[in-house]
Amino acid sequence: MAARARNPEEPIVIKKYANRRLYNTDSSSYITLDTLAKMTREEVEFQVVDAKSGDDITHQVLTQIIMDEEAHGEHMLPVSFLRQLISLYGNSMQAMVPSYLDASMKSFRDNQEKLRDTFGKGLAGNPFAKMAQQNMKMFADGWRAVLTAGQDKPADGDEEGETKDELAELRAQMTAMQDKLDKLGK
Repeated sequence: MAARARNPEEPIVIKKYANRRLYNTDSSSYITLDTLAKMTREEVEFQVVDAKSGDDITHQVLTQIIMDEEAHGEHMLPVSFLRQLISLYGNSMQAMVPSYLDASMKSFRDNQEKLRDTFGKGLAGNPFAKMAQQNMKMFADGWRAVLTAGQDKPADGDEEGETKDELAELRAQMTAMQDKLDKLGK
């Protein structure tokens, strides 16, 4: 029997059983809360439903993921924020909070993307970044020359003469590197 093709525009359905196990209906496998956290970070849309009742429990499961992250990692939600959030439950402003938080997070994410793009573009056109790349290349080339110097020695050659030749070659390479650095500095 062939698997039914899932519409990519529809969220993946995750069933939560009474024994607290989570079943991904798309991959036909059991998963963990860590897997759901990873899917969330990768922006994979999913919906968690109670396997017995069919109720949508996505909100509760996402809240559980946040609780687990807060318990095991660095705290991202400051105590003052949590207190303010709790104080808004039952408040006349409670209905406005979800849309406000959603809009704030969307704005934060948009600004984060803009900052990444700006930073990436800034480095591409930054002459100092180009200089740093060229310096690193010259440094690597210089070390490669030092490390490989003398590896292709003829078996019956005059060692003292070869050493002098190697030193002369290294000096020439160092002079060339200094010239390049001087040109970059101008």
